[in-house]
Amino acid sequence: MAVILLAAFIAIPVIEIAAFIEIGSWIGLWPTIGVVIATAVAGSALLRLQGLAVLRRFRESMLRNELPVAEVFDGLCLLVAGAFLLTPGFFTDLVGFALMIPPFRLWVARGLLSGLAKRGHVVSAAASGGPDGWSGDSGGGDGAGPVIDGEFEEIERKSGARNRRPTS
Repeated sequence: MAVILLAAFIAIPVIEIAAFIEIGSWIGLWPTIGVVIATAVAGSALLRLQGLAVLRRFRESMLRNELPVAEVFDGLCLLVAGAFLLTPGFFTDLVGFALMIPPFRLWVARGLLSGLAKRGHVVSAAASGGPDGWSGDSGGGDGAGPVIDGEFEEIERKSGARNRRPTS
């Protein structure tokens, strides 16, 4: 993980500098600066709108006594998107705007869940049903607790098995 972070801290500024040089050579200095400022302003406006929508869905989930898992993840994605959009650069703006798109966030969530499932023991609640493919409902919907779907087989003990109850 540390190697990935180190690579990101080195690669992202290099990508941004290269993008500034290339785009600046195509459209000039002041238009480049104008585009960077415009993306920051547009990103802030979109972030505010989507953030309020996520907050509204969070409240609705809580009122329905559902865990707002999708809403919390969407809020975290929007937080990261806002940080990327406020960071000057074209690559970070591209990543920030991508995180504003709900289907992209769903794709990221599925990728993270599958990656976590491959690395260790993960217990997952329902992951379908909401407007964007998520549902925070971890139970059967009736408040009786989680529903575990599976198969079972009853095994009868042999007559000579240990822990047999004495007959009276």
